[in-house]
Amino acid sequence: MTASRDELQSIARRVRRQVLRLSHRAGTPHLGSSLSCVDLVVAMYWGGWNLDPSALSAPSGDRFILSKGHAATTLYAALALRGYFPPDWLDRYAKPGSCLGEHPSPDVPGIDVATGSLGHGLPVGVGMALANRIQGRTGRVGVLMSDGECNEGTVWEAALWAPAQRLDRLVVLIDYNQWQATGRSNEVTALAPLAAKWQSFGWNAHEVDGHDLHQLADLLASVPDGSGQPTAVIAHTVKGKGVSFMEDDNNWHYRIPSDEELRRALAELEEP
Repeated sequence: MTASRDELQSIARRVRRQVLRLSHRAGTPHLGSSLSCVDLVVAMYWGGWNLDPSALSAPSGDRFILSKGHAATTLYAALALRGYFPPDWLDRYAKPGSCLGEHPSPDVPGIDVATGSLGHGLPVGVGMALANRIQGRTGRVGVLMSDGECNEGTVWEAALWAPAQRLDRLVVLIDYNQWQATGRSNEVTALAPLAAKWQSFGWNAHEVDGHDLHQLADLLASVPDGSGQPTAVIAHTVKGKGVSFMEDDNNWHYRIPSDEELRRALAELEEP
C-alpha cells in the first residue's frame, strides 16, 4: 500500500493522537520516544512496503521489528489502523490480561518478536533476512532502533555480519532523536558521526529528515537498490514530535500527560 503525501501526513496525525490517548489513559511513560518515531513507522506501513495482514504468510511479504520496544504505543496504533486487529483492542492497552503490554510481544497479530531489552531487534532481523534468502523468499526486513540502542554490542556484531552476507533486503532505521533516558545521546557515548560508522561497516547509509514522510517512503521503496549492501537510515528526529510543549524535552521520556495537557496536545494535532 502506497499512500499519497497528504494521506501519509493525515495518518501520522491520527497515530500521534492515539499514542497520546494510550499514554494518558494507561498512565504509561515513553511518550516522547513514541512520538519521535511515528513518521518512521507510518512510512514503513503506508509507504510502499508489503506490510498488511494478508501478506503475513506470502513469500513476498515484508517484516517489521520495533526493536525500541518502549515505543510500543506507536506500533499498536499503526497495527490497529492497518487492520491487524480491531481498534477496540486499544481500549485494553496495558490492562491485566491484555495482549497489548507496555512492550510488544508475539501474542499480538503482526508482531513477530518480543522487544524491550534493547539490542536484540537487529540480530533477529539479520537472521530473518538470511532465512528469507535461504528459502527463496523475496520479503524485506525492516528494523527500527533508537539511537541509544546503538550503545549495545550486539547491534555492532549484527552490523558487521549483515554486509558480509550481502543481506540487501535488510533495512535498519535509527530514530536519532538525540536523547537517551538520562541525557543527550552523543554525550552518553560518542555516536557521531553515526552515518559514517554504519557506512564503514559496509552498509549503504543515508542521513535523512526523520519527519519527511515523502522522503522516507521513497527511500524505503528503493530497497533493494542493487548495491548488494544492507541499508541504514539515520533518521534525524525530534523527541516528542508533533506537540510543541513536548518537543525536545526529555522529561516526556517519563511524564504522563494530564487531562489539560492531553486536550492541548490533541488540539495541536487536529486536521488542518
